[in-house]
Amino acid sequence: MLVMAADWETVSSLATGAGTLVLAVATFAAVRSSNRSARVAEVALREQRRPLLTPSRIADPEQRMMFADRHWVKSAGGQGTAEHIDGSVYLAISLRNVGNGIAVCQAWVATPSLGLSLTDPQHAPIDRFRPQARDLYIPAGDVGMWQGVLRDRDDPLRATLAAAVDASEPVTVELLYSDLLGGQRTVTRFTLLPKADVWYASMSRHWYLDWDGPRPGAAAGPPLSMTAEELLRSEGVDPGAEAGTDGDAAS
Repeated sequence: MLVMAADWETVSSLATGAGTLVLAVATFAAVRSSNRSARVAEVALREQRRPLLTPSRIADPEQRMMFADRHWVKSAGGQGTAEHIDGSVYLAISLRNVGNGIAVCQAWVATPSLGLSLTDPQHAPIDRFRPQARDLYIPAGDVGMWQGVLRDRDDPLRATLAAAVDASEPVTVELLYSDLLGGQRTVTRFTLLPKADVWYASMSRHWYLDWDGPRPGAAAGPPLSMTAEELLRSEGVDPGAEAGTDGDAAS
């Protein structure tokens, strides 16, 4: 009888242990599945807010925009503007947001070049980008316009771009923008191509700073929690910098 009692105690202990193990495995599986579902939901939510800027379509309406000095520019669909007037260089691009979320223009950098991906496969360093002083929002599925100006006579880039515009040479603009919450930061490379008196806008590359993007092998940027403003600050750029009294773009 003692042996039988001892066996039943052992069997009971083993059964309790096995039940606890099964419960732990089931709990682990449920938590893992829940975490996976949460990640999928987070990605889906981000995609619903992700902006993506391209040149506007040729059929899109002409857009007009005024700079702080009351200089007006206009761009038809698929076009931009590059002007050198009284020492100031005015740049503008007619844009279409083909993404699902509002695009907020954060900063930009321009170079007098064709901006070929084969010869220049990486975007400019973030610390070279000039913060936008004016809020420029491009609605999802609609058109908008980007603008930038250089007026500082001591700015070497102004002189370089002025010479390129006067000579009707291509100008490349890399635009840093984010979603409405300051996340999902993207850099898109646009090129203004002159033909006669018209500057046509083209696009060659997108860089996603928060994830690898659709192209394999791309290096991911800073963590998702870092906003566009924090990114600029981390690179030594003051997001509050202004272009004198312009209010258009830092120069």
